[in-house]
Amino acid sequence: MLRVAVKAGLSLGLVALLLAWSDVGRLWALGRNASIGWLVIAAACYASVIAVSAWRWGALLKAQGVRFGTAALSESFLVATFFNNFLPSNIGGDVVRVTDTARAAGSKTLAATVVLVDRGLGVLALGLVAAAGASLARSAGPIAAPVVWTALVLLVAAGLVIVLKPSAIEPICRPLRRVHADWIDERLARFTGALERFRNRPGALALGFGGALAVHGLLVLFYAAIVHALGIAVRLEDLAVVVPASFLVQMAPVSLNGLGVREATFGFYFARLGLPLESALLVSLAGAALVLLFSLAGAGLYLVRGRKGSPAAIPENRQVLDRQPSGVYSEVSDNNAPQALRLP
Repeated sequence: MLRVAVKAGLSLGLVALLLAWSDVGRLWALGRNASIGWLVIAAACYASVIAVSAWRWGALLKAQGVRFGTAALSESFLVATFFNNFLPSNIGGDVVRVTDTARAAGSKTLAATVVLVDRGLGVLALGLVAAAGASLARSAGPIAAPVVWTALVLLVAAGLVIVLKPSAIEPICRPLRRVHADWIDERLARFTGALERFRNRPGALALGFGGALAVHGLLVLFYAAIVHALGIAVRLEDLAVVVPASFLVQMAPVSLNGLGVREATFGFYFARLGLPLESALLVSLAGAALVLLFSLAGAGLYLVRGRKGSPAAIPENRQVLDRQPSGVYSEVSDNNAPQALRLP
Protein backbone atom coordinates (compact mmCIF):
# COMPACT_ATOMS: atom_id res chain seq x y z
CA MET A 1 0.00 0.00 0.00
CA LEU A 2 2.85 2.38 0.78
CA ARG A 3 4.35 1.82 -2.67
CA VAL A 4 1.00 2.53 -4.34
CA ALA A 5 0.57 5.68 -2.24
CA VAL A 6 4.03 6.92 -3.26
CA LYS A 7 3.30 6.26 -6.94
CA ALA A 8 -0.07 7.99 -6.68
CA GLY A 9 1.52 10.96 -4.94
CA LEU A 10 4.16 11.33 -7.64
CA SER A 11 1.66 10.98 -10.49
CA LEU A 12 -0.91 13.37 -9.07
CA GLY A 13 1.78 15.80 -7.98
CA LEU A 14 3.31 15.93 -11.46
CA VAL A 15 -0.09 16.40 -13.11
CA ALA A 16 -1.03 19.16 -10.65
CA LEU A 17 2.31 20.89 -11.22
CA LEU A 18 1.98 20.73 -15.02
CA LEU A 19 -1.56 22.07 -14.87
CA ALA A 20 -0.42 24.90 -12.58
CA TRP A 21 2.22 25.87 -15.16
CA SER A 22 -0.27 25.78 -18.04
CA ASP A 23 -3.18 27.97 -19.13
CA VAL A 24 -6.24 25.81 -18.41
CA GLY A 25 -8.46 28.07 -20.54
CA ARG A 26 -6.17 27.58 -23.52
CA LEU A 27 -6.08 23.85 -22.82
CA TRP A 28 -9.89 23.71 -22.93
CA ALA A 29 -10.07 25.77 -26.12
CA LEU A 30 -7.66 23.43 -27.91
CA GLY A 31 -9.55 20.34 -26.81
CA ARG A 32 -12.99 21.74 -27.64
CA ASN A 33 -12.03 22.29 -31.29
CA ALA A 34 -10.62 18.80 -31.82
CA SER A 35 -11.54 17.05 -35.09
CA ILE A 36 -13.73 14.01 -34.40
CA GLY A 37 -12.75 12.50 -37.74
CA TRP A 38 -9.05 12.49 -36.89
CA LEU A 39 -9.79 11.05 -33.43
CA VAL A 40 -11.67 8.20 -35.12
CA ILE A 41 -8.59 7.59 -37.31
CA ALA A 42 -6.46 7.56 -34.15
CA ALA A 43 -8.79 4.96 -32.62
CA ALA A 44 -8.49 2.85 -35.78
CA CYS A 45 -4.68 3.02 -35.49
CA TYR A 46 -4.85 1.75 -31.93
CA ALA A 47 -7.22 -1.05 -32.92
CA SER A 48 -4.58 -2.06 -35.48
CA VAL A 49 -1.98 -2.00 -32.69
CA ILE A 50 -4.03 -4.57 -30.76
CA ALA A 51 -4.44 -6.81 -33.83
CA VAL A 52 -0.75 -6.71 -34.83
CA SER A 53 0.36 -7.23 -31.21
CA ALA A 54 -1.83 -10.33 -30.99
CA TRP A 55 -0.50 -11.64 -34.32
CA ARG A 56 3.13 -11.26 -33.25
CA TRP A 57 2.42 -12.92 -29.91
CA GLY A 58 0.83 -15.79 -31.80
CA ALA A 59 3.88 -16.14 -34.06
CA LEU A 60 6.13 -16.49 -31.00
CA LEU A 61 3.79 -19.02 -29.38
CA LYS A 62 3.70 -21.04 -32.61
CA ALA A 63 7.51 -21.27 -32.52
CA GLN A 64 7.08 -23.04 -29.16
CA GLY A 65 4.48 -25.45 -30.53
CA VAL A 66 1.42 -23.61 -29.22
CA ARG A 67 -1.23 -22.31 -31.63
CA PHE A 68 -3.83 -19.66 -30.83
CA GLY A 69 -6.16 -17.81 -33.15
CA THR A 70 -5.49 -14.09 -33.59
CA ALA A 71 -9.02 -13.30 -32.39
CA ALA A 72 -8.48 -15.17 -29.12
CA LEU A 73 -5.13 -13.48 -28.53
CA SER A 74 -6.62 -10.08 -29.41
CA GLU A 75 -9.26 -10.67 -26.73
CA SER A 76 -6.56 -11.60 -24.23
CA PHE A 77 -4.51 -8.54 -25.20
CA LEU A 78 -7.50 -6.24 -24.67
CA VAL A 79 -8.10 -7.73 -21.22
CA ALA A 80 -4.39 -7.28 -20.48
CA THR A 81 -4.68 -3.64 -21.57
CA PHE A 82 -7.48 -3.18 -19.05
CA PHE A 83 -5.35 -4.59 -16.24
CA ASN A 84 -2.35 -2.49 -17.28
CA ASN A 85 -4.40 0.69 -17.12
CA PHE A 86 -6.50 0.04 -14.03
CA LEU A 87 -4.03 -1.70 -11.73
CA PRO A 88 -1.17 0.20 -10.02
CA SER A 89 1.41 -1.97 -11.79
CA ASN A 90 3.02 -2.28 -15.21
CA ILE A 91 2.95 -6.08 -15.20
CA GLY A 92 -0.71 -6.84 -14.48
CA GLY A 93 -1.41 -7.31 -18.17
CA ASP A 94 1.53 -9.67 -18.57
CA VAL A 95 0.13 -11.87 -15.80
CA VAL A 96 -3.15 -12.08 -17.76
CA ARG A 97 -1.31 -13.06 -20.95
CA VAL A 98 0.71 -15.75 -19.15
CA THR A 99 -2.39 -17.14 -17.43
CA ASP A 100 -4.36 -17.27 -20.69
CA THR A 101 -1.69 -19.28 -22.53
CA ALA A 102 -0.12 -21.37 -19.76
CA ARG A 103 -2.53 -24.28 -19.97
CA ALA A 104 -2.11 -24.70 -23.72
CA ALA A 105 1.65 -24.27 -23.41
CA GLY A 106 1.76 -26.95 -20.70
CA SER A 107 3.89 -24.69 -18.53
CA LYS A 108 3.56 -21.27 -16.93
CA THR A 109 7.31 -20.90 -17.30
CA LEU A 110 7.07 -21.40 -21.06
CA ALA A 111 4.14 -18.99 -21.37
CA ALA A 112 6.05 -16.39 -19.33
CA THR A 113 9.16 -16.86 -21.48
CA VAL A 114 7.18 -16.12 -24.65
CA VAL A 115 5.78 -12.94 -23.07
CA LEU A 116 9.27 -11.88 -21.95
CA VAL A 117 10.69 -12.43 -25.45
CA ASP A 118 7.73 -10.51 -26.87
CA ARG A 119 8.48 -7.66 -24.47
CA GLY A 120 12.18 -7.73 -25.34
CA LEU A 121 11.51 -7.53 -29.07
CA GLY A 122 9.16 -4.64 -28.37
CA VAL A 123 11.87 -2.71 -26.54
CA LEU A 124 14.32 -3.28 -29.41
CA ALA A 125 11.76 -2.06 -31.95
CA LEU A 126 11.01 0.92 -29.71
CA GLY A 127 14.71 1.79 -29.68
CA LEU A 128 14.99 1.48 -33.46
CA VAL A 129 12.02 3.79 -34.06
CA ALA A 130 13.44 6.33 -31.58
CA ALA A 131 16.91 6.16 -33.14
CA ALA A 132 15.53 6.64 -36.66
CA GLY A 133 13.37 9.53 -35.49
CA ALA A 134 16.27 11.19 -33.65
CA SER A 135 18.40 10.92 -36.81
CA LEU A 136 15.69 12.47 -39.02
CA ALA A 137 14.47 15.15 -36.61
CA ARG A 138 15.65 18.65 -37.48
CA SER A 139 15.54 19.90 -33.91
CA ALA A 140 17.85 18.62 -31.18
CA GLY A 141 15.92 16.26 -28.96
CA PRO A 142 16.51 15.48 -25.28
CA ILE A 143 19.02 12.77 -26.27
CA ALA A 144 21.39 12.97 -29.24
CA ALA A 145 20.89 10.41 -32.03
CA PRO A 146 24.35 8.77 -31.53
CA VAL A 147 23.48 8.06 -27.89
CA VAL A 148 20.20 6.39 -28.91
CA TRP A 149 21.95 4.31 -31.58
CA THR A 150 24.65 3.26 -29.10
CA ALA A 151 22.05 2.16 -26.54
CA LEU A 152 20.22 0.22 -29.25
CA VAL A 153 23.38 -1.60 -30.34
CA LEU A 154 24.08 -2.58 -26.71
CA LEU A 155 20.53 -3.87 -26.29
CA VAL A 156 20.76 -5.90 -29.51
CA ALA A 157 24.10 -7.38 -28.39
CA ALA A 158 22.63 -8.38 -25.01
CA GLY A 159 19.61 -9.94 -26.73
CA LEU A 160 21.80 -11.93 -29.11
CA VAL A 161 23.86 -13.29 -26.21
CA ILE A 162 20.72 -14.42 -24.38
CA VAL A 163 19.20 -16.12 -27.46
CA LEU A 164 22.40 -17.60 -28.92
CA LYS A 165 23.78 -18.75 -25.58
CA PRO A 166 20.93 -19.25 -23.08
CA SER A 167 23.32 -20.89 -20.60
CA ALA A 168 24.79 -17.41 -19.99
CA ILE A 169 21.71 -16.69 -17.84
CA GLU A 170 22.48 -19.45 -15.35
CA PRO A 171 25.25 -17.60 -13.39
CA ILE A 172 22.90 -14.62 -13.01
CA CYS A 173 20.19 -16.83 -11.51
CA ARG A 174 22.54 -18.77 -9.25
CA PRO A 175 21.73 -16.74 -6.09
CA LEU A 176 18.06 -17.77 -6.47
CA ARG A 177 19.04 -21.42 -5.87
CA ARG A 178 19.42 -20.63 -2.18
CA VAL A 179 15.63 -20.37 -1.97
CA HIS A 180 14.75 -23.74 -3.53
CA ALA A 181 17.51 -25.23 -5.69
CA ASP A 182 15.55 -28.07 -7.36
CA TRP A 183 12.59 -25.91 -8.31
CA ILE A 184 14.80 -23.07 -9.63
CA ASP A 185 16.91 -25.52 -11.66
CA GLU A 186 13.80 -27.05 -13.22
CA ARG A 187 12.31 -23.68 -14.18
CA LEU A 188 15.66 -22.43 -15.46
CA ALA A 189 15.96 -25.54 -17.66
CA ARG A 190 12.53 -24.84 -19.12
CA PHE A 191 13.37 -21.19 -19.65
CA THR A 192 16.65 -21.93 -21.45
CA GLY A 193 14.96 -24.74 -23.40
CA ALA A 194 12.42 -22.25 -24.73
CA LEU A 195 15.21 -19.86 -25.70
CA GLU A 196 16.97 -22.67 -27.53
CA ARG A 197 13.83 -23.33 -29.56
CA PHE A 198 13.73 -19.63 -30.47
CA ARG A 199 17.39 -19.87 -31.49
CA ASN A 200 16.50 -22.77 -33.79
CA ARG A 201 13.60 -20.76 -35.27
CA PRO A 202 15.12 -17.40 -36.20
CA GLY A 203 12.26 -16.79 -38.62
CA ALA A 204 9.84 -16.58 -35.69
CA LEU A 205 12.03 -13.98 -33.98
CA ALA A 206 12.25 -12.03 -37.24
CA LEU A 207 8.45 -12.08 -37.53
CA GLY A 208 8.14 -10.99 -33.91
CA PHE A 209 10.55 -8.11 -34.42
CA GLY A 210 8.82 -7.08 -37.64
CA GLY A 211 5.49 -7.12 -35.81
CA ALA A 212 6.97 -5.03 -33.01
CA LEU A 213 8.24 -2.47 -35.53
CA ALA A 214 4.77 -2.32 -37.08
CA VAL A 215 3.21 -1.81 -33.64
CA HIS A 216 5.46 1.11 -32.75
CA GLY A 217 5.05 2.61 -36.20
CA LEU A 218 1.27 2.44 -35.70
CA LEU A 219 1.63 4.08 -32.28
CA VAL A 220 3.49 6.98 -33.89
CA LEU A 221 0.66 7.26 -36.43
CA PHE A 222 -1.83 7.07 -33.54
CA TYR A 223 -0.29 10.19 -32.00
CA ALA A 224 0.09 11.80 -35.43
CA ALA A 225 -3.68 11.50 -35.89
CA ILE A 226 -4.18 13.07 -32.44
CA VAL A 227 -1.97 16.08 -33.20
CA HIS A 228 -3.86 16.53 -36.49
CA ALA A 229 -7.14 16.37 -34.59
CA LEU A 230 -5.92 19.12 -32.26
CA GLY A 231 -4.35 21.22 -35.00
CA ILE A 232 -0.85 21.07 -33.46
CA ALA A 233 2.12 21.31 -35.83
CA VAL A 234 4.43 18.42 -34.93
CA ARG A 235 6.48 16.56 -37.54
CA LEU A 236 6.23 12.79 -37.80
CA GLU A 237 9.95 12.34 -37.09
CA ASP A 238 9.62 14.29 -33.85
CA LEU A 239 6.74 12.06 -32.79
CA ALA A 240 8.97 9.08 -33.61
CA VAL A 241 11.28 10.34 -30.85
CA VAL A 242 8.90 11.52 -28.14
CA VAL A 243 6.41 8.63 -28.39
CA PRO A 244 9.03 5.88 -27.74
CA ALA A 245 10.57 8.07 -25.02
CA SER A 246 7.19 8.36 -23.31
CA PHE A 247 6.75 4.58 -23.36
CA LEU A 248 10.23 4.00 -21.96
CA VAL A 249 9.70 6.34 -18.99
CA GLN A 250 6.37 4.63 -18.28
CA MET A 251 8.25 1.35 -17.75
CA ALA A 252 9.92 2.78 -14.65
CA PRO A 253 7.89 1.65 -11.60
CA VAL A 254 7.65 5.15 -10.11
CA SER A 255 4.15 6.27 -11.14
CA LEU A 256 0.62 5.00 -11.62
CA ASN A 257 0.76 3.52 -15.13
CA GLY A 258 2.92 6.38 -16.40
CA LEU A 259 0.51 9.15 -15.37
CA GLY A 260 2.43 12.37 -14.86
CA VAL A 261 5.81 11.14 -16.14
CA ARG A 262 4.28 10.60 -19.60
CA GLU A 263 2.89 14.15 -19.65
CA ALA A 264 6.18 15.55 -18.37
CA THR A 265 8.06 13.77 -21.19
CA PHE A 266 5.75 15.25 -23.83
CA GLY A 267 6.01 18.66 -22.18
CA PHE A 268 9.80 18.60 -22.13
CA TYR A 269 10.11 17.55 -25.76
CA PHE A 270 7.42 19.91 -27.03
CA ALA A 271 9.19 22.78 -25.28
CA ARG A 272 12.31 21.92 -27.31
CA LEU A 273 10.14 22.27 -30.41
CA GLY A 274 8.91 25.70 -29.30
CA LEU A 275 5.38 24.45 -28.57
CA PRO A 276 3.36 25.45 -25.49
CA LEU A 277 2.91 23.13 -22.54
CA GLU A 278 -0.83 23.03 -23.16
CA SER A 279 -0.25 21.30 -26.51
CA ALA A 280 1.88 18.62 -24.91
CA LEU A 281 -0.60 17.97 -22.10
CA LEU A 282 -3.53 17.71 -24.47
CA VAL A 283 -1.76 15.30 -26.85
CA SER A 284 -0.65 13.07 -23.99
CA LEU A 285 -3.99 13.09 -22.16
CA ALA A 286 -6.00 12.57 -25.37
CA GLY A 287 -3.87 9.53 -26.22
CA ALA A 288 -4.32 8.16 -22.71
CA ALA A 289 -8.09 8.71 -22.91
CA LEU A 290 -8.40 6.76 -26.17
CA VAL A 291 -6.36 3.90 -24.73
CA LEU A 292 -8.65 3.89 -21.69
CA LEU A 293 -11.64 3.44 -24.01
CA PHE A 294 -10.04 0.27 -25.37
CA SER A 295 -9.30 -0.76 -21.78
CA LEU A 296 -12.99 -0.53 -20.96
CA ALA A 297 -13.68 -2.88 -23.89
CA GLY A 298 -11.17 -5.25 -22.26
CA ALA A 299 -13.10 -4.97 -19.00
CA GLY A 300 -16.28 -6.04 -20.79
CA LEU A 301 -14.51 -9.02 -22.35
CA TYR A 302 -13.15 -9.98 -18.93
CA LEU A 303 -16.66 -10.03 -17.48
CA VAL A 304 -17.93 -12.13 -20.40
CA ARG A 305 -15.06 -14.61 -20.18
CA GLY A 306 -16.01 -15.24 -16.55
CA ARG A 307 -18.81 -17.34 -18.01
CA LYS A 308 -17.05 -18.94 -20.97
CA GLY A 309 -13.47 -19.27 -19.67
CA SER A 310 -10.10 -18.27 -21.14
CA PRO A 311 -9.36 -18.25 -24.89
CA ALA A 312 -8.98 -21.74 -26.33
CA ALA A 313 -5.85 -22.90 -28.07
CA ILE A 314 -5.65 -24.88 -31.29
CA PRO A 315 -3.65 -27.97 -30.28
CA GLU A 316 -0.68 -29.07 -32.36
CA ASN A 317 -0.10 -32.70 -33.34
CA ARG A 318 2.50 -33.01 -30.59
CA GLN A 319 2.57 -32.12 -26.93
CA VAL A 320 4.60 -29.19 -25.71
CA LEU A 321 7.79 -30.71 -24.38
CA ASP A 322 10.35 -29.12 -22.14
CA ARG A 323 13.80 -30.18 -21.03
CA GLN A 324 14.22 -31.19 -17.44
CA PRO A 325 17.51 -30.57 -15.62
CA SER A 326 18.47 -34.19 -16.23
CA GLY A 327 18.25 -33.68 -20.00
CA VAL A 328 15.13 -35.86 -20.35
CA TYR A 329 12.18 -34.40 -22.24
CA SER A 330 8.71 -34.76 -20.80
CA GLU A 331 5.36 -33.00 -20.66
CA VAL A 332 5.71 -29.97 -18.43
CA SER A 333 3.60 -28.48 -15.68
CA ASP A 334 4.19 -25.95 -12.93
CA ASN A 335 1.61 -27.45 -10.61
CA ASN A 336 4.20 -29.07 -8.35
CA ALA A 337 5.96 -25.81 -7.56
CA PRO A 338 6.40 -24.81 -3.91
CA GLN A 339 3.44 -22.61 -2.96
CA ALA A 340 5.69 -19.63 -2.20
CA LEU A 341 7.46 -19.90 -5.54
CA ARG A 342 4.62 -20.89 -7.86
CA LEU A 343 4.39 -18.62 -10.87
CA PRO A 344 1.21 -16.54 -11.12
